[in-house]
Amino acid sequence: MTHGFIKCSTGECVEGWIPASVLCVCAAMFGSCRCLLHAVNQDGNLMEWSLESVREMVAGGMQSVRECEICACAIAVCVLLLFMWYCYRVGREHGTSPGKGKQGSLLEEQNGFAFCQSSECFRCTSAGESLNQRLYHSLQEYAKRYTWSGMGRVHKGVRDQGRYLNSRPTIQRPEVFFLPDLPSAPFFSREVQRHDVELLEQSFPALLAEFESIYHQPPARSGSSLPPGWKANNTPRGQWWTYYLVNQGTPLVLNVRRCPRAWRVLGQLRTFIANNVFGNACFSVLTPGALITEHYGPTNVRLRCHLGLRVPPSCELVVGGEPQCWSEGSCLLFDDSFLHRAFHDGSPDDGPRVVFMVDLWHPNVAAAERQALDYIFTPGRLEDREGK
Repeated sequence: MTHGFIKCSTGECVEGWIPASVLCVCAAMFGSCRCLLHAVNQDGNLMEWSLESVREMVAGGMQSVRECEICACAIAVCVLLLFMWYCYRVGREHGTSPGKGKQGSLLEEQNGFAFCQSSECFRCTSAGESLNQRLYHSLQEYAKRYTWSGMGRVHKGVRDQGRYLNSRPTIQRPEVFFLPDLPSAPFFSREVQRHDVELLEQSFPALLAEFESIYHQPPARSGSSLPPGWKANNTPRGQWWTYYLVNQGTPLVLNVRRCPRAWRVLGQLRTFIANNVFGNACFSVLTPGALITEHYGPTNVRLRCHLGLRVPPSCELVVGGEPQCWSEGSCLLFDDSFLHRAFHDGSPDDGPRVVFMVDLWHPNVAAAERQALDYIFTPGRLEDREGK
């Protein structure tokens, strides 16, 4: 005989009539109903407990379980996939960075071409979970020494840095630090940093003359084509040379001595990033046929300014998919946290493309935030903490 339901004789149960298979399994697991039960067949006739009725209820319960096997397997597969996805995301956001001196830690590739091999590069040696932790400790130190006032965006950026860097669209993906809620665009109007742009453009003759003096020096050593102070950067074709006055927040004393007028101009700029690792100032040279492959800058808190000193035809800068050309004596402002590249497709007779490059604060980074970022990203601070 097939049994459909079991009725609680005491009336203490929430439901007066319960499916027999369900109650059988639940009672076996939890012992929740201790009342005297009577089996009821499909005709509604009450039957006394018997061994046969228990067997039939167990069989009904097992059948129900078997019918749910497919659903249970599907749920288990979904849970497993969610767990694997979670592990993948955690691994991406909090993966440890290779330590200093380890093979591969100083070499980064973009489009299959290595463009940074320096052990002194902050971007290459500071990444991953260890950097996020060091950033947060540095922010706490700053707040204790000074104040938390005005630190909302900085705190938000430091706290969720891993998520921000990994979830950014491919068109803009800073490699080290992303400050949230900043207006972003590949290129900016000269008006956003008008004072500094005008000062640089007024200094065009002096900067060009100083470039000529350092560019035409004899090679620094035998077998080298570079004058003293110049650095060759990796490019897939052509030559890209830089002459740094300030490299990642650190002045290069010998180079500064050779360029007193350029150094004086930097000192007069109001928004030059002079005190943290995101600040650079240099002369940058691209020879005919040179290509700087697509890459990202380290942060969105700065705008990179190029003052054109020598600009032959067929030279172009592409930022976020938008092309622009330099002009001699004019400044070009762009956000280098966007994917960008530069090239010089002119003939050898055209000569090199030359710009004076400086990093300025993004106009929407407040004064309190600048002070905090200068403290957090002071050259050597994060490296020192890593060694402790």
